[in-house]
Amino acid sequence: MIFKDTGLDGLKSDLAYMDESAEKVGFIRWQWEYYRATYDFKIEDRKNETDYYLRINTRAIEGKLEKPDTVLQIEAVYLGKATFPHGLEYDSAPPSAVLNIANGKLQQLKTLLEA
Repeated sequence: MIFKDTGLDGLKSDLAYMDESAEKVGFIRWQWEYYRATYDFKIEDRKNETDYYLRINTRAIEGKLEKPDTVLQIEAVYLGKATFPHGLEYDSAPPSAVLNIANGKLQQLKTLLEA
């Protein structure tokens, strides 16, 4: 599921502040390379015994990810259901409780990044 109208798409931040803000909200910079980073937040749906990952893709528009002053721009925000053994499935609709948590986390991150 791709999130539209979060206010995060296109938002820019330096790497150090993005890492700090994301960590405060519970995101982890999981995948990264020199010009791209992905921040993930795990949401456990205990009722259905399923895990979902709220994922934020960013791209370096100035510098490389090895420097804290690198400027990142958020490209996309999406939610995927964990599948065995190591995948994410993006087509099924998540439960409303999972969506509520995801929207709350996105709003918290947006507030921090716009401060």
